[in-house]
Amino acid sequence: MATRQILTDGDETLRKKAREVTSFDDRLHQILDDMADTMYEANGIGLAANQVGILRRIFVVDVHDGEGLREFINPVIHDPTGSQTSSEGCLSVPGYWGDVERPETITVEALDRHGNPFTTEATGLLAICICHENDHLDGVLFTDKVKGELIKQ
Repeated sequence: MATRQILTDGDETLRKKAREVTSFDDRLHQILDDMADTMYEANGIGLAANQVGILRRIFVVDVHDGEGLREFINPVIHDPTGSQTSSEGCLSVPGYWGDVERPETITVEALDRHGNPFTTEATGLLAICICHENDHLDGVLFTDKVKGELIKQ
C-alpha cells in the first residue's frame, strides 16, 4: 500500500466529472487501498478519486463512528431529506473552512470493491461526508457551496 499526492484547488482534474468504474480487479483494489492510506495519512475523513488524479467514480470515507472504512464505487444518492449546516474543509483546499448546507439524511446505492451492490442510509456527519465526496466526482468543490465567507485557518 502507498500514499498518493492529493491535488489542490487550481488543478483542472478536480473540476472534471469522473467516469463510472467497469472493472473490479486488482488495480481497483490497489487504488482503494492507496486512497485509504492517503486519507488516513492526511488526517481526513473522506477522499474521492479525483483528488488523487483518478477520474473514476470512487470515494472512501471514515467518520470515526466505529464502522471503519467505507468504500463507494459508482455511488448514487437518493431521497435527501432534512437540512443541516456545518463547517466543512477539504484536503484539496487546505487551510480553508466554510459553512455548507447538506441534507440531514440520504440513501446511497453503490458497489463494493468486488462489484456487489449495497445500499446505505446515512445521517449527520456521514451524510455530510458522502455528499461532499460525491460532489468531487462531479467536479464540484465545497467552496462552490459555501454560505457566507470562506475562512482561512
